Formats: sequence, C-alpha cells, structure tokens
Amino acid sequence: MNAASTSGVIELPEDKARAFVESFDLTRLTRDFLDDPFPRYHALRRFAPVKRLPDGSVFLSRYADIQLCYRDARMSSDKKVEFGPKFGVGSPLYRHHTTSLVFNDPPLHTRVRKLLAAAFTPRALKALEPRVAAIVEQLLDQAADARRMDVIEDFGFALPVEVICDMLGVPRAERGPFRRYSLAILGALEPVISAEKQRIGDDAVAEFSAYLDDLITERRKRPADDNDVLGTLIHGEVDGERLTHEELVQNCIFLLNAGHETTTNLIGNTLDALLRFPDQLARLQADPTLIRSCVEEGLRFESSNQLGNRRLTADAEIGGERLAAGTYIHIGIGAANRDPAEFPEPDRFDAGRTPNRHVAFGAGVHMCLGATLARMEGTIALDRFVRRFPAYRRDGDFVRGGRARFRGFAKYPVAW
Repeated sequence: MNAASTSGVIELPEDKARAFVESFDLTRLTRDFLDDPFPRYHALRRFAPVKRLPDGSVFLSRYADIQLCYRDARMSSDKKVEFGPKFGVGSPLYRHHTTSLVFNDPPLHTRVRKLLAAAFTPRALKALEPRVAAIVEQLLDQAADARRMDVIEDFGFALPVEVICDMLGVPRAERGPFRRYSLAILGALEPVISAEKQRIGDDAVAEFSAYLDDLITERRKRPADDNDVLGTLIHGEVDGERLTHEELVQNCIFLLNAGHETTTNLIGNTLDALLRFPDQLARLQADPTLIRSCVEEGLRFESSNQLGNRRLTADAEIGGERLAAGTYIHIGIGAANRDPAEFPEPDRFDAGRTPNRHVAFGAGVHMCLGATLARMEGTIALDRFVRRFPAYRRDGDFVRGGRARFRGFAKYPVAW
C-alpha cells in the first residue's frame, strides 16, 4: 500500500520502491505503472534520478534536470535515428512522425513553426472564443436532459476536434474517423508497440493523408484568407519558402492529433481530480475565479503528455552524471510535475496553487504551439461544466487509456 509522507508525497514502501527502480524498463511497463505512475516516479527521483535503462537510454525524473533538457541546445528533437528502426524508413508512420513539427530541429522546425504560428496569434484565438463557448454549450445541452454523459467521448474529445476541424475547414460530416486515426497514430509513439499496432498506425496515416490530399488540393484553388488556417498554411511564406505538400499534409495531421489530445485529457483528468478532491471542487464552486488556476493544476497534476525525448548531440553533465553524445533521454514530464522540490505537496490537487511552473507544455523552442488554445478550451469547458452540473458524479467504471506517454481516460461516465 502506498503511504503519504509529511511532505505530501505518496510513496511506495522503501523495499518495493528500490525493487521497482532496480527493474525499471520503459520497454517492460506493468499495469500498475500505467494505472498510477506517480509513486514510481517518486521512487526514481529518490533512488535513481538519472536512471540508466537496459537499452542505454536515460530516464530523468527531477524538475531541474528536465528544465535543463528543454533549454540546452545540445538536445536534439530529431527522431530519424529512433523511428527508422522502430517504424521502418519510408513507412507512413515514419514519414509522419519525422515530418511533423514536434520531432524536428531548426531550420525545418523554425520554418514550420513560424507558418503554423499564424493560426495561434492572440488575435486569432480571441476570435475563436465565441465558437468554443458555443460548442461547449451545445455539447452540454445535448447531455442535460439525459442527466449523464461520457466526458471523454461526448465532451472532452468532441470539443477540440470540432474546433481544429473548423480551423482547417474540414466538413462536419467528414470528421467521424479522426478519433480512430489519432489514437492509432499517437499510440504508435508508446515505448513498445506490436506489429498489429504498427499496421493500424500505418493504415491510419495513409488514410488520413489521402483525405488531406484532397482537402488541400481543393483549398489551393482559392486565395489566402486571414480567417482560414489551411489557406494560411498553403499560401504562407517564411523567408520566401512555403511548406511542401508533404509537410502540409503531415503537419495538418499533427495539428488535428495534438490539438485534441491535450484538451481531451485535460478535461477528463481534471474532472476526475475534482471528484477525488471534493474539497477543491467545493472551493472552485464557491469561487469560480479560481478556474484558470484550476486548469493549470489539472495540467500539472495529471499531465496529458507524460513523456518527451531528446538525443544528446554532444557530451553533457545532467544531475551530476556525465552523459555521452548520442545518449537518448526520456524526459519525465509527469515526474517533473510531481517533484516536491518544485511543488509543495505534489500529490495533492490544489485548485488555487500558485506559483505553478509546470512543464506540461514543455519549454524552450519546443514549447507547445497550441498551449494557449488548449488552456482556453479547457477553461471554458471546465467552467461551464461545473457550473451547469455542480453535483456531477462518476456513473460506473472508468477505463484508463493504458498508455505511458499520453495519460488520460478512454471512458469516463458521469451522471448528475
């Protein structure tokens, strides 16, 4: 049984903690870890904060070490070395994940990010707020009479997909397969995948790419429009260069996948946390102005993205250990966000926590481009949900997503 220390950290008994750290291997994760990794992150931070894994890679769990990784120019995000053997060079998954924004270094990363950034300016996002609020109200209206909903499928997923699809001009009737595509493509980023999951992921990229080929071809026929994200990506230039067709396709897939994953998990994880910490739900209901800090706490407490990766391009010292050039580093985002050295009582959900310098969206040049949009969606969605259904409760068993990299629920039924 896990025990809470005086510092508000829920820990494994010492013998179990040491045994876990000794055997820890990202390629052999247990159900216990996937269900609740946080006591295990504490064990790693206590006994092996720079944990060398059997394949030669290193797992980091301290906040300070992870901040260093995000800001050190010797840390490469390019994943061709890793994804070639994993997916097969030239496979659909390889093409997608080595072309999308997140797994590239400058200058490609810089060019793509500058073009995508036009869709996420404060002005563009402010203009989106009424549409986000309207979608939220529509989804809540649909559930109100039934007095129950699955907050993942009916709310957490539906909202961001509608928003991103609106931004890209995807017709409403054609959005059905996107959840399946996204789960298959992002699921392939788990530390280990089966041949079947790779096949499903490859098929999803191929189908999604074919769909976007047609959408982009049709959109090219019209001139640029300031209110049209896809048109901006097609016609926009950085230093006289435009995105190639392949870059366009793969980064549209990236936007649709990344654009919903964070928000879906943020909504589900935070609604779950508020039920587990009813004093904080009551606190939020008594003071709705806490909603923004509550969203930040949701991002910290159960970060949607638990893992990041970098490869060292030169020798470096991290956490007092010398690591050689070429070392592959696993950035424990979820671990950093529960580090008691940075967050007092890290295993307690605190709706008013301040300061709250979490790394749920990364940091440095790879800071999540859609962070402001995810925060806006999460703030509107959670605020209106809690106001309309203040007595919501779990209505049956939930189903965890079962992934190490992306933490969330596959199913979470509630009623009121």
